[in-house]
Amino acid sequence: MAKYLGATVATTTSTANIELVKSLGADVVIDYRKDDFEKVLNDYDLVLNSQDGLTLEKSLQVLKPGGKLISISGPPDPDFAKQIGASWFVKLIIRLLSSKVRKKAKRLNVDFSFLFMRASGSQLNEITTLINAGAIKPVIDKIFPFQSVNEAIAYVESGRAKGKVVIKIK
Repeated sequence: MAKYLGATVATTTSTANIELVKSLGADVVIDYRKDDFEKVLNDYDLVLNSQDGLTLEKSLQVLKPGGKLISISGPPDPDFAKQIGASWFVKLIIRLLSSKVRKKAKRLNVDFSFLFMRASGSQLNEITTLINAGAIKPVIDKIFPFQSVNEAIAYVESGRAKGKVVIKIK
């Protein structure tokens, strides 16, 4: 999606997936087994994080001043607590959970926010249009029949999937 929108895309992957990632449009591909991305990349406007807390903190290092780090894997931030109408106690807990990364971001003059993914019919329709037009290419690794849901989940949990794992209902 980022490439379709005109962004220069940098990402990490293992050696085995470098060509796949390049074929999907990545401009800069870093083998995480050989290089530390935070030592290779710098002056980026935006980082999308879906990994662990250590990767989240390293991601702050690649942003230029005024840049933005958006994480879909946490920690949730005070704006998220406000959006969900959390109680004062939950707001306090969320503030504490994200305080370390928010403080580090502030020191680096970058912005941190948490994004909770929500299904949106209109967004899915737009994505479908882009897929049908060939503008973006989803990667489907395996399709499992509905009766094999447990096997599909085990496959995803193994960390070996190279793309989406689909469960076919009919």
